Amino acid sequence: MKKKPRKTKIIKTRIKKHRIKRPKKNEKVVIRQTILILDFGSQYTQLIARRVRENKVFSKIIPYNTPAKEIAAMSPKGLILSGGPASVVDKKSPYPDKGIFKLGIPILGICYGMQIIAEVLGGRVKHTRSREYGKVELFIDENRDLFSHVPGNFTCWASHGDFVTKMPLGFHTSAHTTNTPIAAISNSKRKIFGLQFHPEVTHTEKGSQILSNFLFKVCGCLGRWTMESFVRDAIESIKKTVGNSKVVLGLSGGVDSAVTALLLHKAIGKNCRCIFINNGLLRKDEPEQVKRVFRDAYHLNLGAVERSKNFLSRLKGITDPEEKRKIIGSEFVKIFEEEADKIKGVKFLAQGTLYPDVIESISPTGAPSKKIKSHHNVGGLPEHMKLNLLEPLREIFKDEVRIIARRLVLPDTIINRQPFPGPGLAIRIIGDVNQERLDILREVDRRVIEEIRAANMYETIWQSFAILLPVKSVGIMGDERTYENVVALRCVFSMDGMTADWVRLPYEVLEKISNRIINEVKGVNRVVYDISSKPPATIEWE
Repeated sequence: MKKKPRKTKIIKTRIKKHRIKRPKKNEKVVIRQTILILDFGSQYTQLIARRVRENKVFSKIIPYNTPAKEIAAMSPKGLILSGGPASVVDKKSPYPDKGIFKLGIPILGICYGMQIIAEVLGGRVKHTRSREYGKVELFIDENRDLFSHVPGNFTCWASHGDFVTKMPLGFHTSAHTTNTPIAAISNSKRKIFGLQFHPEVTHTEKGSQILSNFLFKVCGCLGRWTMESFVRDAIESIKKTVGNSKVVLGLSGGVDSAVTALLLHKAIGKNCRCIFINNGLLRKDEPEQVKRVFRDAYHLNLGAVERSKNFLSRLKGITDPEEKRKIIGSEFVKIFEEEADKIKGVKFLAQGTLYPDVIESISPTGAPSKKIKSHHNVGGLPEHMKLNLLEPLREIFKDEVRIIARRLVLPDTIINRQPFPGPGLAIRIIGDVNQERLDILREVDRRVIEEIRAANMYETIWQSFAILLPVKSVGIMGDERTYENVVALRCVFSMDGMTADWVRLPYEVLEKISNRIINEVKGVNRVVYDISSKPPATIEWE
């Protein structure tokens, strides 16, 4: 039998718009205030980082077991312990360095993170048969600290099978649900708080206010981290790291490598040598477009290298996606190192690697999470390299990169260009990659993009592309039997590539794309549409 909501204790407060703390006169302003997020493997860890950054506070995800001394050396304004798939009652469950609770730094534990707080500080957590998953109603017991300026009850998102049954000494309950008597815990004196639900997801109605309260009321953040400040920090960091050395940059023509190129250009000028490699896996006319824009319009120190035969030769007969990515990654590095040997003083290889690339390729923080696939510029790189990697955008999301691109006055054609994978068309050809199949997919791809643009949907869709499948189907053309290739069309909405939903394209747009491909591209007689979301699928097929 469900418990009835207990009487909610309300501390009357005057609801007012939250004001960011302003520095006093002659007070030194620290721009790069940081919230560290200890990653226990939650699917929402990166979302926590994004929510913090949306409040103009820099966030960084670090391994859950980072030593307390290292954390103290980073001087964070606060720590957030993420959720995770493990159970604190299991012997092999991940635990942080217990010394973090003695640093005097404000701490917020979310779901598994709250249970860690309870267990480490003397409370108790137990398994339960009645899991709490999805939308539940939360009842607030105290309208202060994390729950300042929120209503007495609202909907939140829960996902747990363990419950805190005994709180540590000095803590008290600040919220509950019908099934969870202890849904939030507080110790205002030590500034340690725990939430059994997820404030970072949009399903939690007052989640943004709760996180804002932690950042500004509890941690005392100023909220001054912006993309402008990131650009300044990135340029200074590049100068300090590179010194008088030279850098080679892999320029693909997309917004990621373009922003990286301009940051390097501002930091070290002509000591950055941009190299565009035509690997034979690009879209139609793309090599000429890249050279025209960056060499002629931006006057970057750009060199173009033709290596199509090298890549196709190494990919011959390779059908495994992971092997394709690793071959392409190692071949890129090999060519960059060969080109670097021709330039005196080169010590660094720069790439436009983004945070989602890192997350999908490896467990970026040592958390108990699984690799999804190797990106050619992360997990696809060889273990031993002559050059040091320089990745100024490694902790940045795609939408943040586009904001930076606008600050750097890049043209809209580059800023709004849909993401294109580093391994190129090789991972959009399922199975063997050869010249004939590449030529077919290039023609298909051009028609997909043309029709999406004609429908005025290009800039609202995250990605729209085609995949050449390793199967053929029977068709009829001109009263004759055909046995040709099948193409899958993939169009998705996304904010940062971490999650995605398939686009409900109008039937007339689907019809135009299908008709053009089948009528105009020799070798294709069937088009299908992919209606899977991420997760469980990924955006690219390989």
